[in-house]
Amino acid sequence: MRRLLASFILIAVFILAAVAAHADSSTPAASLASSTPPATVPTSASSSFSLLDPGTWKMPHYDWHSFKAQDPNSWPFIPVPEVATDPNGGVTYGVLPVWLFTDSKNEISSILAPDINANSTLGPGGNFRYLAYPSSDTNWYAVAGAQETIARKVDLDYQTGRDRKKWWSFEGRFFFERDPTERFFGTGNHSHEGNQSNYTTEQLYGQAILGINFSEKLQLSMMERPRYVRIQEGGFTSVPSIFTQFPHKKGLSGGSEVLSQWMIQYDSRDSVDIPRSGTLARLYYSIADRRFGSSISYNRFGGELREFYTVGERITFAGHVFNEYEPAGGEIPFWSQARLGGDESILTDQETLRGYGTGRFVDNNLFVINVEMRTRVWDKKIFGTHGILELAPFAEAGRVAHNMGYNPFSELHPVGGIGFRGIAEPFVVGFVDIGWGGEGAAVFSGINYPF
Repeated sequence: MRRLLASFILIAVFILAAVAAHADSSTPAASLASSTPPATVPTSASSSFSLLDPGTWKMPHYDWHSFKAQDPNSWPFIPVPEVATDPNGGVTYGVLPVWLFTDSKNEISSILAPDINANSTLGPGGNFRYLAYPSSDTNWYAVAGAQETIARKVDLDYQTGRDRKKWWSFEGRFFFERDPTERFFGTGNHSHEGNQSNYTTEQLYGQAILGINFSEKLQLSMMERPRYVRIQEGGFTSVPSIFTQFPHKKGLSGGSEVLSQWMIQYDSRDSVDIPRSGTLARLYYSIADRRFGSSISYNRFGGELREFYTVGERITFAGHVFNEYEPAGGEIPFWSQARLGGDESILTDQETLRGYGTGRFVDNNLFVINVEMRTRVWDKKIFGTHGILELAPFAEAGRVAHNMGYNPFSELHPVGGIGFRGIAEPFVVGFVDIGWGGEGAAVFSGINYPF
């Protein structure tokens, strides 16, 4: 009930802020909501601003005579009460002031959203967030934060060539974290809820992806990701440690890997961020090898299909199928195996199953299918932008397996639920998703669609 109450508070916040414009959480993951200002909002939020251009750094001018407490359009920034839930990490409360900066088209060009917060277990903390949307072709973000107990995070990401109008596309990312909320229940599709254990993942990686665009729809990409991982004691004493619950599990000492990946992709979606029609289909192959700096050797391959179909002006059916194989027997450490559970679909790292926490099921092979009916139930000009509220009932099911010869349609873990989304076209979606699986309810909040 506590999670459900927090989620409905977040929904109200997103209607106020994220529906009005843009919302963020942590990510690529902590909650952030934001919105585009109207003409009456201070000039700092209504003129073009870039963190990389000191010429745009100006103290905001604000006419306090225009301030009215009952009129959010007159506020100099959007004060967002932060109530975030996570099936693994518990409840976080905080205050998140959001400044919004728009371009000449009155579309959001960047968002500044620091916060101070307190987690029920990890203690007080805070985050800095800056998200930039120079164009549909290029965007970048910088996120950094910490909690009193263990948790640390730095996440920097830059993407260009997203529209694939040039012959090349590029993404570069730097990521560091100490995440003390991680859970492990054992390997396999039937890992028992009662075997839950807690640990901290400390990892550092750099990622570079170069895409060769044969056309706006067809791309071949190459990825390199050197990664350093250490496993440490978790931050939750109420849950057994992985070191006592699974003392002989492969990977407890951490390791390193240099992952190389090749992927062919066909993308006919009408939007990268808020698709309403089209197809995304991709096939990939990845390899890590001791001869090239990894402490382990393995390979993986798989495929993904996303399909979007709109009925009328308000309803979009969204479907997602993902299948991955790791033909390496017992050689892969648990932190590098396929992970099923949570709210994000991240190729080679984890897949969406919103009735369970992140990484609930772990093994060599993975299959999942997700379907949503994204229904626009409300839209309004608010805070100077076109805000949309969307309801999305969803159904999904998935499983993991140890051997490659498994039947992907047997012994599935079904999940049903409802999503609440605040949209500000053309870039950002804020969401609260509530899913019910075999172990009760799970609530997620953040930015972007799950797939």
